[in-house]
Amino acid sequence: MDQELIEARQSFIQGMSRISHFWGFPRAMGAIYGAVYLSPTPLSLDAIVEQVNVTKGAVSTNVRILERLGMVHKQIRLGDRKDYYEAEADFWKIIKGVLREREQSEFDLALNTVGESLDMVKQAEPAEPDAELAAFYQQRMESMQRFFSTLDNVVATFLALDDLRLSSLRKLLGTRDGNSNTTT
Repeated sequence: MDQELIEARQSFIQGMSRISHFWGFPRAMGAIYGAVYLSPTPLSLDAIVEQVNVTKGAVSTNVRILERLGMVHKQIRLGDRKDYYEAEADFWKIIKGVLREREQSEFDLALNTVGESLDMVKQAEPAEPDAELAAFYQQRMESMQRFFSTLDNVVATFLALDDLRLSSLRKLLGTRDGNSNTTT
């Protein structure tokens, strides 16, 4: 392979690693997605290990996360015991998968943690010197709770609107899976 292409691929993989880390995912997960995304053919775990220089266990763990998010898809080849992975190239599908995953786990956890902390502050009966601090905590936590609740609703609305859009398109086109039901 041309040296400039090798360097471009490595730069892209490193960039995906940084982006993944920025969004709170493991760096290895971004690097793995980058390698699979730039592969014109599905990659085996061994090929991914070779390209991203991460242990096979880390690759396996991160590929399962990527599958759950809908970012990669397992391909099975008859007569071959290895699993191969192909990248999802539809970024809207990826965003929806990530939002669904984050919406379900992270938002719920954040809302619960803030709510529990707020309940603790409300139940506290601090002595006079700390009463002002307790009121400050309560105001800040209520503000954070409203923000997370609004954000949770925005994400849920976005996902519901996208599902509705797809459903409407399918009805309009007379399809169930986006493919025409007509035969030639």
